[in-house]
Amino acid sequence: MIEQYPVLQGADPFFFKGNEIGILISHGFVGTPQSVSYLGEYLASEGFTVFGVRLSGHGTHYEDLERCSYHEWIKSIEEGYNFLKQHCRDIFVIGQSMGGTLTLNLSQKYKNIKGIMLINPAINSIPPMEWYKNKHIPRFVHEGEPDIKAKNVHEITYTKAPVRSMHQLFALMAETRDKLPDVTCPVLAFRSEEDHVVPPENTDYILSSIQSEIKEVVPLYNSYHVASMDNDKELIAQHCSLFIHKLSSNVFKTTNKTTSP
Repeated sequence: MIEQYPVLQGADPFFFKGNEIGILISHGFVGTPQSVSYLGEYLASEGFTVFGVRLSGHGTHYEDLERCSYHEWIKSIEEGYNFLKQHCRDIFVIGQSMGGTLTLNLSQKYKNIKGIMLINPAINSIPPMEWYKNKHIPRFVHEGEPDIKAKNVHEITYTKAPVRSMHQLFALMAETRDKLPDVTCPVLAFRSEEDHVVPPENTDYILSSIQSEIKEVVPLYNSYHVASMDNDKELIAQHCSLFIHKLSSNVFKTTNKTTSP
């Protein structure tokens, strides 16, 4: 799909070149890389190589989003993964909301992903959108203020959401639900206890359905849905960094053990 509108100011993807550990970060539905930029900058300051992908149809105009299928969002995150593979030896993936859905989808396909981090991922229930599930009108639905508890936080997002795109999101969730038993990599999940978009039960469902041996959950008590921009954003960044460092150390120990005489 060729986008018809220019990228909004501040909505571009970001890339920080660091060490051989690559971290791919995906924003959510109607969002942009700006919503996960704090997380990206924090992890880059830790020395990691970080790429914040802009999903197809996002960060331009909601009419571009309307023309997208969920397969193009999958393609966007796969292209981000392949881009990072050119720079890094090991890849970790972080996803916010629908970005978490895409992260799960990606990790069941690419088994060499070292670990994934999910922030309020959507998998089986988005109450504000349920009414539009089997409807085709109106064409667009007005988007309210982003679900962020912190004051004076501005998220670059669309003012309207295409109903057709909601249908694509539900299709992505359904496909990914079927693939959850194929997810085996380590998982760190962040779950806002008060989320007005994606209920926390989505995270519980994911953790009970995947086959990963390492599964950790961090409850968030001071953030709503867009937690990557909310009061707990530093807590999330710190936990992600610890998770990556811990798993990277294990990788390096295994590598050293294998290659030593």
